[in-house]
Amino acid sequence: MLKKKLYICLIITALTVFNSYAQNAGEVKIKDTITPSSDEFNMLSPAKAAFYSAVLPGLGQAYNKKYWKIPIVYGALGSGIYFYQSNNTNFNRARTAFKLRINEKPDEFDGLNGNIFLSKDALISAQKSYKKDRDLSLLVTIGLYVLQIVEASVNAHLLQHNVDSNLSVSPSIIRNDLNNKAIVGTSVNFNF
Repeated sequence: MLKKKLYICLIITALTVFNSYAQNAGEVKIKDTITPSSDEFNMLSPAKAAFYSAVLPGLGQAYNKKYWKIPIVYGALGSGIYFYQSNNTNFNRARTAFKLRINEKPDEFDGLNGNIFLSKDALISAQKSYKKDRDLSLLVTIGLYVLQIVEASVNAHLLQHNVDSNLSVSPSIIRNDLNNKAIVGTSVNFNF
């Protein structure tokens, strides 16, 4: 019972001391240190960047003034389109050859006149493989198209945030003085 009263007195004393430091008789005026930016916050900027990117790939990146990303966007989309077209052409070749083979007509894989020979099973397997690769190329191309839209929107969002040297994380290795081994852990320091 005595310990409870002692703890309660200790807590009340601590709160009173902290409270007394918090109260000032005089009024303190602090000058605003944040200077207004000339760039106003534009809520529609991310939506515009996403719209521009959806209309013409790379236009959202140009809107964000990240011109170096435009060749990457066109390279990625162009690669996807190239692989789709290549796989579609090979699929159509194998399909046409298979249809001609079923009708017992000469085809480009019949082994005659210097052509290579593929059996019916090989033509069926080639069709399945090229169709799967063609469909995968289409999905990857659509994914890259959506990704460049999302990237333009996110980049426009991030351009509106304060990126200052005081908002950085600087990792450091801490050594234990007793055994001179590194202490595993993380530390985040905020500089104001």
